[in-house]
Amino acid sequence: MSIERRPLEKLDRIINMNYLTRVEGQAALDIWISGTSEVRDLKLRVFEPSRFFESFVIGRRYDELMELAARICGICPVSHEITALRAVENAMGLEVSEATRKLRKLMALSAFVSSHALSIYFLTLPDYLGYSDLAEASKEHGELLKSALKLKKLGNDLTELIGGRSVHPVTAVIGRFTNTISKGEANIMIKRCEEAKADAFETIELFKELEIPKFNRKCEHIALNQPNEYAINEGYVKSTESLYIPQEEYRNRVEESQIPYSHSKPSTVKGRSSYLVGPLARVNINFEHLSEDARNAANSVGFKIPSFNPFYSPIARAVEIVHSLDECIELLETMPYKEDEKRIRVKTGKGCAITEAPRGMNYHSYLLDDRGIVVKADIAPPTCQNHGNIEMDLRELLPLLLDLPDEEIAKKCGMLIRSYDPCISCSVHTVNIHRTR
Repeated sequence: MSIERRPLEKLDRIINMNYLTRVEGQAALDIWISGTSEVRDLKLRVFEPSRFFESFVIGRRYDELMELAARICGICPVSHEITALRAVENAMGLEVSEATRKLRKLMALSAFVSSHALSIYFLTLPDYLGYSDLAEASKEHGELLKSALKLKKLGNDLTELIGGRSVHPVTAVIGRFTNTISKGEANIMIKRCEEAKADAFETIELFKELEIPKFNRKCEHIALNQPNEYAINEGYVKSTESLYIPQEEYRNRVEESQIPYSHSKPSTVKGRSSYLVGPLARVNINFEHLSEDARNAANSVGFKIPSFNPFYSPIARAVEIVHSLDECIELLETMPYKEDEKRIRVKTGKGCAITEAPRGMNYHSYLLDDRGIVVKADIAPPTCQNHGNIEMDLRELLPLLLDLPDEEIAKKCGMLIRSYDPCISCSVHTVNIHRTR
């Protein structure tokens, strides 16, 4: 951590977090504080170069999209793959079997377990335990590292069982899966999921001992919703501010904006403001559809519905791990599923789909010509949608921190950003803080 002094207006302060640590990718935070202790401005800068997925999928075949889309992210490729598949199927008017729906949900839940374990243990907990990373924390808390690796491996192994490999799965194709899971394989995974619940409950117990910052800013939370299940791959778009629309209406109600200092495009609900997507929104909107053990876990840690404290997002992830394990067990118990091969009729069409990635709603839309070639693409991952809301939260949090040293201000702001678990890409850096008075 280094501090650099530069001449500016008298008593003005600038805090530059040039590289945010423990987030997937490259981003920075700049804060300007006036001599009268007012926050003049702040910018969350995503400076990682644009990757232009929406451009290079143009001209590619419909049956290549799922594998290309999965490469958007190495942490949550499952969500991008399933979302792309559903968007293409919607463009072609193709209905999939109940078996395919169940296998896709099982694969999505496996990704929730692995991604949430990574986020909670490796990215979030070091903040609360006073360490720079989990490797340092494991010297005194070795059991945390064991729990983290056990849950992460379980999620990866389950993804591999269904998808053929743990990263960028290959067995999910248009209309179906190319493999099946045997009853014996399912039983092995059921036993591992049951054993892993002990680690999930220990994670909940750990949060009872941690001091969660008291900060509330009421804002719109948005998630998928279904009447009879915890929505992951399908459902209506529902918010805490009475928004309730089919997925096809998403682009008519939500708009992106380009900002000059960031390659990420923030989203707002038209005529309103920024909003939050992710585990906190899902738990707030779909609490009654969580498994009984997951609801009990949330209640035991004092989770009040609705919660508008973004620092409760890691707790929501822990609750979702419990739910994901329960639902994985339920789905595995009815294996094997009988898959029916679908006849694909390629035609012109436009289709969109939204699924819940671990970090929130994930939107894909594709326009196909009569040969099934992509003509136009539109993708809105959850971190783009959350960008504006992170900045709004920081603007309200910062006035509460101005009496603290700059290093502490930077730490609290980093904790808030990491509570969203922004998925910019998969890398970790050090933080350099520059202070000017």
